[in-house]
This record gives sequence, C-alpha cells and structure tokens, in this order.
Amino acid sequence: MSLIDRLLKKKKEESKKNETPSKKEAVESTQKIADKEPVARKLTKTNLQSAAYKILLYPLVTEKAAIAESVNKYTFVVSRSANKKQIKKAMNDVYGVVPESVNTVNIDGRVLKSRGIPGRRSDYKKAIVALPAGKTINIHEGV
Repeated sequence: MSLIDRLLKKKKEESKKNETPSKKEAVESTQKIADKEPVARKLTKTNLQSAAYKILLYPLVTEKAAIAESVNKYTFVVSRSANKKQIKKAMNDVYGVVPESVNTVNIDGRVLKSRGIPGRRSDYKKAIVALPAGKTINIHEGV
C-alpha cells in the first residue's frame, strides 16, 4: 500500500467519525445511557448547597447587625422570592444550624440624585435569623 492510499484511507475513516449518527444508532446510544443512569436524579450535597447559596445571598455587615450578633441574631440579604421556610432550610444546609426563628423585611431602594439626575437603588429582602443559645456561626471569615 502506498503512502497516498494510506492517507486517503485515514481521511475516509475521519469523515465517517464526523458524520452524524443514524436514527437507529442515536436511539441505541440513548438507551445505553438510560440503562446506566437512574431515571430520577438524586440531589447531592453540592446541588443542595448551590440552591441554598441562591437563597442566602450574603451577610449584611452593619453596626446594627454586629450589635444583634451578640444576642445570636444574624442578618442576611436573601433572595426576594425566598420565604421563611426556605431561608431556615438554607441556613441548615450552609451552616449546619437550625434557626429558632426567621424574621424578614422587604426594603425599598432609596431614591437618590446624582448630578441632579434622579435615580434609585435596588430593592432587597433582609432576613434576621435567631439561632439557639450556645450556637454561633462565623460570617466574618476573610474580612
């Protein structure tokens, strides 16, 4: 076999690989995948945590919040669509502590002027989470 014949043969094999599979081959490959994976996907710990981090956006660090931390009340900015049960579950998933109570406050953004042009800050939702006595969390890491 000459060198040119070998190159032509390689090109034909590569073109066969790049072709789209037939319907029959596609059905067979999906059936093989379906046989290996369970139908209902299980929620892993990372999936739960990513959902929890979508609810608990970030801790609110203000003087008033720092004073409230002395009596085991921590303040977080949370998703505007989150309810108290979801916030409680997210606290358990992220920090491993079940809160005693959760209070929420919807805060309207302030109206401001910049160079005479009126503007507005974003609205947000704040959650004040009360932890049981003796339980604490560290939200000031890396500050």
